[in-house]
Amino acid sequence: MQVISGAFDTLSHAMETYFGNSDQDNVSDDVALAIMRNTVANMKRLLGNIDDMQARSNLMWDSAMAENGILKVGRVTDFQAHQMEHQLGAYTDCNHGQGLAVIHPTYYRHIVKDAEEKFAKFGREVFGVDTAEKAVEALADFIKACGLPTKMSELKSRTEITPELLRKVADSCNIIKSNPRELTHDEIYEILKECM
Repeated sequence: MQVISGAFDTLSHAMETYFGNSDQDNVSDDVALAIMRNTVANMKRLLGNIDDMQARSNLMWDSAMAENGILKVGRVTDFQAHQMEHQLGAYTDCNHGQGLAVIHPTYYRHIVKDAEEKFAKFGREVFGVDTAEKAVEALADFIKACGLPTKMSELKSRTEITPELLRKVADSCNIIKSNPRELTHDEIYEILKECM
């Protein structure tokens, strides 16, 4: 599960870069889509054989590409999901990649209308679906198929995750201004509560 969790973090970095602000037909978007597509394909391969060394090698390369700065050229990233998970991790001992897996679909349901064209392209290129909303649901289905947690209650944290704790998480989050829509701390709290 650790390999899949780490690979989801790679996917998250590429998604958050892709959904940030950029000009039209930015080459970084196309590279990000290729990294996301390859990450998903190789995560699926590992679900069939966790010892598949080629899949693991490809995921290492995907990880290097997702975070070496190349995808960020010509753009400002949307790092809001990571900001939420970093704070969740600060208040609990949950696994980083698993926390991201719980947060991403709910966050994306909140912002999908603010970047409908980009979500639709993401859906076509990465999951083979044809609308923005289907893209978000395909991501949620993929997370479930990977055996990653889909709710806060499934995170293996020794700290109880309560609405009161999530209020602290939300209030301490950095607000990212480069995502499809700038959130408020109250919206972050609602997103986190929906993840319960």
